[in-house]
Amino acid sequence: MTKPLDLAALYVSEGARLRLSVTRLIGDPAAAADLVHDVFLRLWRRHKTLEGCDAAYLARSARNAAIDHIRAQRARAAYIAGTVPEQHAGVFPSPHEIVEARDGLRQVDDVIRGLPERTRHIFLLNRVHGRTYCEIAEALGITASGVEKHMARALKALRSAIEES
Repeated sequence: MTKPLDLAALYVSEGARLRLSVTRLIGDPAAAADLVHDVFLRLWRRHKTLEGCDAAYLARSARNAAIDHIRAQRARAAYIAGTVPEQHAGVFPSPHEIVEARDGLRQVDDVIRGLPERTRHIFLLNRVHGRTYCEIAEALGITASGVEKHMARALKALRSAIEES
């Protein structure tokens, strides 16, 4: 049975040569490195059957991985070639939708600016900076319940502004 250290030594001695040969086949050094790593990972998973694992076996395994990679790339290219450009990009908003979205953001911004300073600060810490109620309470020297009340006030103001529009 081959030990993990033997596999590491095999990787050190053969890895660069395998990456180079796979790069020649597929033309992408980063993908070649990934494929060679995958070959060694598969060997590591089957470590009980590594007896007789030599350079030729590794070269064949890497070549097969490269061929599989090329086939997958061709399949993806064929799929993409069979689609229309509208399937590649998301739906673009109309100018009217863009104006409405900007107006909505301006309205939300105005509501946030109109909040009492402490409520606004707590709201921004939570919703923009991702702080928890407990973190905010500790930082401001208030209770988590106090933070909840400020957040409820801020959310109520925002909800009212949205319902009015």
